[in-house]
This record gives sequence, structure tokens and C-alpha cells, in this order.
Amino acid sequence: MSKILIVDDEPHIRILLEQTLEELEDEGVELLKADNGEAALDIIRNEKPELVFLDVMMPKMNGFEVCGTVKKEPGISDIFIIMLTAKGQEYDKQKGGEAGADIYMTKPFNPDEIIEKAKEILGL
Repeated sequence: MSKILIVDDEPHIRILLEQTLEELEDEGVELLKADNGEAALDIIRNEKPELVFLDVMMPKMNGFEVCGTVKKEPGISDIFIIMLTAKGQEYDKQKGGEAGADIYMTKPFNPDEIIEKAKEILGL
């Protein structure tokens, strides 16, 4: 079973992403959620999702820190990370790339694009 982790400290964004991706549950995809960076890292280490939608501005540990940690840690470094954030400046995109993000997308996001990317990454 494929797993997708949704990480955002804002409940309405988590719910919106969950509603966007829930059609993939029919294809055997499990949706996991976290509301801060530390919780996200714990879930990533324990559940090893294939794909993570990761916010940048979060309590306890920001998205750049989570991404950098995942990409350097053996056993989880191949997890595909899409940074999904309101921080759309070129500096932020560069910082996301340096942290190891596979894709950097800005909010507001297009739900069709989210589904398309998820299906492509998971091979659905």
C-alpha cells in the first residue's frame, strides 16, 4: 500500500489536501497527516511514505529542516518531497532546493496538479 503524508500546521490546508487526495484511497493509497515538523519526521521514519507534501512555516521544526534531515538520513532519503508553501520568493525556492525538495510548489495550489503529481510519483 502506498502512503502519502500531508504536513501543514493549518487545519484547513490539511483538510483541503486530504479532500483533494482522497480519491487516491480507492487505488490503495493511505493518507497520513501531521501538524508540525517533529511529528512529520516521526511519521516519515516509522511509516516511510512514498510521497510527502510538506509546508515550510511550521512549529517545532520547519519544512526546510524536515526535508534536509530526511534527504540525509539512510533508509528514508529516497522519499519524494513536494514542498507546498506560501513562500514563493526565488530565495525560498532556492532554499527548498538546497534542502533537497524534489518539487517546490506555491499556495494557493491547483488541486488537479496535486492529484496529477501524486499519481505520477506513485505510478498510478
